[in-house]
Amino acid sequence: MAKGLGEKVMNKHLKFFRTISLALIASLGLSSCSTNRAPTGSQTIKELRYQSSAGLVNLPELAADLGYLKGVKLTYVGTVQGGPQDLLTLVAGDVDFAAAFNGAVVKVVAAGLDVVPVVASYGSDEQQSAGFYVLEDSPIHTARDFIGKKVAMNTFGAHHDFVLKDYLERNGLTPEEIAQVELIMLPPITSEQAMRNQQIDVAVLSSITEARALKNGGVRKIFSDIDLYGPFTAGSYSMRKDFIEQNPELVKSFVEGVAQAQTWLQTTPVEEIQARCKRIIEARGRNETLALIPYFKGYGVNERGGVQKAEDFKPWIDLMVKDHKLKPNELDPNTIFSNRYNPYVKDKN
Repeated sequence: MAKGLGEKVMNKHLKFFRTISLALIASLGLSSCSTNRAPTGSQTIKELRYQSSAGLVNLPELAADLGYLKGVKLTYVGTVQGGPQDLLTLVAGDVDFAAAFNGAVVKVVAAGLDVVPVVASYGSDEQQSAGFYVLEDSPIHTARDFIGKKVAMNTFGAHHDFVLKDYLERNGLTPEEIAQVELIMLPPITSEQAMRNQQIDVAVLSSITEARALKNGGVRKIFSDIDLYGPFTAGSYSMRKDFIEQNPELVKSFVEGVAQAQTWLQTTPVEEIQARCKRIIEARGRNETLALIPYFKGYGVNERGGVQKAEDFKPWIDLMVKDHKLKPNELDPNTIFSNRYNPYVKDKN
């Protein structure tokens, strides 16, 4: 039984890398890709295509509503389940920016794809973190109790996947034992109810979903990501290198706008933030629920303007080296990202 579960989990991770390779091949043959939307040196594009999650307002959408994107039009093309999926869509040329956990970005860059993180997208801190929760009467109390249990997360190969594996390794589980922990992909908005229905044993709850579950009661946290790392910037908005080179003014407008939106979130009363997000969702007419908005407080990035740093990527590079998926010094955390267009970099000097 353990062997079968191990093969199941390993196949999920292998599938991620195979999908990246297929996406790369596809991107080379797509004549409608963003890489061909404007010739080099042309600044005719004033549109950025993107995906987002239902019932939430992402930073670019907030920046546009605040008037920070300087005439750049955002074109919504659909919902997305998680960062790895968004990155693959970016590589294929079907969107112009993608939001993803930095560990997933490291994987894509390690696969040889020219994806560049340009501004921070979200983080974990004392107010909002990724917590691994069980029901109050659950027999799960320690890392070893995870063996043979079902853990729900939004997607494979991303934030919660990395954190869980690191937690289990730190607490002495062998690769064979870790392989017996069954990962179940579920949308975060449904994970709490799935846990209460005992369809899963552990739910990863963060920010809005965590606040709602705690209000409902009857749940207990085993650990969170900040227990392992402290407060940290967890994800970024990325673009393709060729798109950045062809459209520097457009990219500059995007990064500056998102950076300003980050600062607005960091300095605005939560009631005003929630009211604006509610109005944005109602105005865009996507038939979304407003149930999550009363729990929304921000995206957890403490760096002013979403400025990135090597420490945002180094832990995930180190984990891949430890797992023999990267050679030592194969990726430099100081060069994997770009702060070129972020106006708040000056604050770091």
